[in-house]
This record gives sequence, C-alpha cells and structure tokens, in this order.
Amino acid sequence: MTQLQRITVRTSKQYDILMKKGLLADAAEHISAVLPPEGRRCCVVCDETVCALYGQKQQPLMQGLVSAGYSVFEYIFKPGEDSKTIASAEDLCRFLSQNRFSRHDFIIALGGGVCGDLAGFAASIYMRGIPFVQIPTTLLAMADSSVGGKTGVNTEAGKNMIGTFWQPELVLMDPDVLDTLEERHLLNGLAEIIKAGFIGDGSIFDAIGDNLCDAILKAIHVKRKIIEEDEREAGERRLLNLGHTIGHAIEKCSSYTVPHGYAVMTGMYLTSLAADDLGWSEKPVSGLIKTVMDAFAYPVYLDYSAKELSAAAACDKKRDAETIIITYPDKPGHCTMKSLPISELEDFISNGLAKAAEH
Repeated sequence: MTQLQRITVRTSKQYDILMKKGLLADAAEHISAVLPPEGRRCCVVCDETVCALYGQKQQPLMQGLVSAGYSVFEYIFKPGEDSKTIASAEDLCRFLSQNRFSRHDFIIALGGGVCGDLAGFAASIYMRGIPFVQIPTTLLAMADSSVGGKTGVNTEAGKNMIGTFWQPELVLMDPDVLDTLEERHLLNGLAEIIKAGFIGDGSIFDAIGDNLCDAILKAIHVKRKIIEEDEREAGERRLLNLGHTIGHAIEKCSSYTVPHGYAVMTGMYLTSLAADDLGWSEKPVSGLIKTVMDAFAYPVYLDYSAKELSAAAACDKKRDAETIIITYPDKPGHCTMKSLPISELEDFISNGLAKAAEH
C-alpha cells in the first residue's frame, strides 16, 4: 500500500484515519497538522514490548517527534490486560502531572487495544480531558479498538466497566508493524474483521484472502457508518457487540487468558447457534460462522457452564435493568438486536453450548 488511504470519521469530533505502509516514520508530520508542536508536550504511552520495537529514542517515531519540535515524554507499562486498571490510569495521570502536562498537551497511544483503552481513558479524565492520538500496532487495534472513541479499564466486575467516550484527534496506521506479530495475534485481530463481515459487508471475506489492508479498511468503514449514526451506543452501535456478550464472559471466566478475538469468535458462534435454533434468524448463519472458524483454526471454548457465563454476562454494559441486548446474525452480512430478559440468559447460552457440543 504505497498510496495514503484516508477515512474521515464524523462524530462529535471529526478526525481522520490514515493508513500507509511506512507511515510510522512520517507520524510526526501528520500529527503536526492537527496538533502544532509549538510549546506542546506529548507523552508516548506504550507497553514494554512495543517500546522495544518502536519506542526507542533512536527509532523513527521518536526521532520524528523530537525533530518536529515536541517535548517528548514516554510512559511504559507491562503488557497485558492486567495493566488495564484504574490504578494504572491513576499512575499515568500522576506521571502527566509530575511532568507538568496541561490541556494544551497530548498523549500518543502507541500499541494494541490495552494501550489504546488505557491511554485514551487517561486522556479523557486528566484535567477533564486532553487530546490524544491513536497509533495502533496490532491488527485488532487497527480494525476495531482504535476507532470509535471507546476507552476504559477493567474491574473485578468485568471488562471495560469504567470508561468514557473520548474521540482521538487522529488515528495513524502503518501496516508494516503487522509483520512483527505472531500468528495468534493476527488471528486475534482477524476476528474483529470477520465480525464486521457478518454485520454489514460480506465482501470482507474475499478481501481477507486477497489483501489484508483492504479488509481492515472495509471493517473500519462498517464501524464508521454505525458510530456516526450512534456515537454513544444508544442504539445501532450495539450491532458492533456481535459475539461480545458471551465473548466478554469467556474472557472474564478465563481470567483474561483467552484472547479477546478468540473469545468473540466463540461468542458469535454460540449466539448464532442459539438464535438459529430459536427461529430468530431469517437464514441460519451458524454453519457459515463455523466454516470460517474452521478455516482459520479458531477453537470453540466450551470450558465454562451456562451458569458461569450468564453470571459474568449479567454484569455486562449491554444490560438494561432486567434485560440484556443480544446482537445476532439473522442472515449473512446482516445482524439485528433482541432484548432478552436476564432470567432467560442462562437458557439462551445453554442452548448455544448444547448445539455446539452436538457439532
């Protein structure tokens, strides 16, 4: 991908998503266009793994920021979901305060979904909000979590239970960084691209095999269209939660040892099995989802009981009083939502687990 690709997101804050191979070396130039460097401090937030790859002082991103005239600071944390806590966010805010960051300054989230969520959340609460830029370095973050303005940290009650909607100033994507990812991390992100295909664009499945960058852009377009209509998840944005009600429950039950994308794939499959069996679907989709899972060797997680999963899911953010919104595919390339009483959630999940065991 030699040509710069641009997608403009028009929410409460308009911003661009830029994609081009080698873009990391030119990041400072694009950031300067929206956040001029005069008198500005920037804090690059990344985990130890990403820091070693892209966050060293002699590497292009950091050199570019310094050359552009920014006062550059770096906050480094340990990789993994265990770092996505309110204590980590508080520590990052403390670091910003100790280094005299003001509302004029900004954060760069350099990393995957954990980094984007943590850095974005800190940006949204420090001094009641400072700008931030997303530079995703994983497929999952590129295709999904860096776009849309959701930030958050985990609690014992569940994933992302404390969070905000805080849109970035800019999202910069360099596909070259995907070359450093292990296959399991690619599959983790691919799940969100597959999800977008089932929600609103079946052509994504062909793009996955032909050109991964095109598949990422198509998935972003699916999400962009939805979040522009419903930025704060009052309605249609809940379509993006396909597979996430059960998926988040699997993550929580596994103490976050099951990767997000893998859990979402099982969540999509169990949800579609139950929906098909209950006659909700216009055309059964569960078989197609299983075909896709088999093609990429995704496991189906049946280690947890319906009781365990429903208890975890009952704390989910998609719950409304005594009901929970279930997003399911009712035909290929299209999803719908149904309000399910919490009292029926365990039976719904049990149905999906039973059908999966039959296969």
